[in-house]
Amino acid sequence: MRLTNVAHLRLPFGRLLGYDVTVGPLGHALPVSFDQHRHVGSGDRPGSWMALSFQLTGPVSIDDLATAWLAVVARHGTLRSVFLPGEDGPALHSVDVTEGGWVEHEIGPGQAVNDALRDVLDHACSPYNRPSHRLCVLETAAGPTVVIAADHAHVDMWSMLVIVRDLLTALDAVRRGNAPTLPPAPAFAEHTEALRQLPQAPTEVHEQWTRVLDNSGGMMPRFPLPLGTARLQRERVEVRDVLDVDDSAAFSAQARGDGVSTLALVVGAMTEVTAELAGTALRAVFPVHSRFDTTWHDSVGWFITNSVLESGDADPRACADAVKDAVRLGSWPLADILRPWGGMPEAPGMFAISWLDLRRLPVRVDSAGLAAQYVGATIRTDGVMLWFILDETGLHLRCRYPDTPEARKHVGAWLDTLIARLRAKARASIGARLRVGERMFTVQRAERADVPDLVALLADDEISRTREVADLARYEEAFDAITRDQVHYLAVVRDEANVIVGTMQLTIIPGLSRGGTTRLQIEGVRVAAAHRGLGIGTAMLEWAHIHGRNRGATLAQITTDRLRERAHTFYARLGYANDHIGLKRAL
Repeated sequence: MRLTNVAHLRLPFGRLLGYDVTVGPLGHALPVSFDQHRHVGSGDRPGSWMALSFQLTGPVSIDDLATAWLAVVARHGTLRSVFLPGEDGPALHSVDVTEGGWVEHEIGPGQAVNDALRDVLDHACSPYNRPSHRLCVLETAAGPTVVIAADHAHVDMWSMLVIVRDLLTALDAVRRGNAPTLPPAPAFAEHTEALRQLPQAPTEVHEQWTRVLDNSGGMMPRFPLPLGTARLQRERVEVRDVLDVDDSAAFSAQARGDGVSTLALVVGAMTEVTAELAGTALRAVFPVHSRFDTTWHDSVGWFITNSVLESGDADPRACADAVKDAVRLGSWPLADILRPWGGMPEAPGMFAISWLDLRRLPVRVDSAGLAAQYVGATIRTDGVMLWFILDETGLHLRCRYPDTPEARKHVGAWLDTLIARLRAKARASIGARLRVGERMFTVQRAERADVPDLVALLADDEISRTREVADLARYEEAFDAITRDQVHYLAVVRDEANVIVGTMQLTIIPGLSRGGTTRLQIEGVRVAAAHRGLGIGTAMLEWAHIHGRNRGATLAQITTDRLRERAHTFYARLGYANDHIGLKRAL
């Protein structure tokens, strides 16, 4: 899923509508979490919200959408609560939220849609607004683009997925002519109360927090390189695709080989880069989720608390231990732990790293089909915030930092070095290597310059040599068509001298048959004549099977000429059953 902010959000032009709900009088008081108290206590301000945008295909009645939205609000207690200033900080109360009406938000002459949307959300989703969430729709001929936003005190990234899933479920019911009944989910206020009932953190946790803060000068960690004048500045936001689906799979394979998580391996790279550029250990604020059990998986709220990640050793196991320590430090209520510092001790330059692996969440939406985007607000900042998202398309990041010459130089260099390091680790990982006996081969996605060698491999066969042609341009056109679509993986296998010794084309094919089975199609398998009989072909097919499984395939299929009897035996030995007939005809 794409990470962006409202200034970079990809939006079509259309009528911008917002849904005004009706909010009743204040109800009973609700407990306020530690992080809500910090966030809302800073007062009304622009840019305190987060959002998720997605596209619906075809015409959708906005009245149906409003009905579905009210069902979502009715399900989640935090969407039916409002803050108000109190003598001891913000107070939280329940309210009734009922039907209202749509209003059109004007997009002024020459004004970008993004700017108009930002103005709407900055006003509607400020901490003390009643309510501090907003449903917006951009009406276009191709169908509506929906934007759901809320003040951060009520949501986190996981919650935004829950909201979208529930909205689509309710909308489907409405469009079928049914009532959009969603079962109530446990409210975030219940979670806040449950945390209050936890026992105090043990002495060793208090001592570790003290040590970590002392290592950061008595404050939460700050970015280890100069950022310029220590005051709020206009933000600079960089959105980067770090690892594509191939490199991400290879990187994760290396993590599994090291016996650690993908996050631990990324922490190792950040540890190396920080030591090289700043000469110090990696220290950063590290948000951890507090959905400790399945009770809260379908709830909406700010189920995040802050911890500190400290890593001075880039060894994967050491980084895994650093992540575990950070999670443990964040598993206790912070109000008591941070009381000696008068709350969270913050200073300009605070450095925070957020990690979300969407593949592991129990809540899923079709982010690709919906063209879904996580959207951050535009703010002024004096610190560095880094968000990582790992999903089926790879590893992505968004970084926000003060837009000063010093921050551009130092944060930019840190990001560039980190991304180059991660990509290099992916391409050197065990996920990209084939060990055959005492020899090591590398599997890579083919490049255009490889086309002549691939054609030679394809033709190096008594059957194929009559089918291949001399016109290289035709093969280059085919290569371009293959590489435009990421479902295809045209692989080359290189030996220790970087010579191409094998190739195969892999294609992921979603399907409805066999219960919606996704298939891995394997074609054009070739091994150079001088390297046949060494086991390279077997290693290639085993690698191909892993490639398919990593992309959701549960069935591999391969075609081979009827005359290739040795190939039939080879594939049978690898578990392929000759129980179907493949037919072809010229077009």
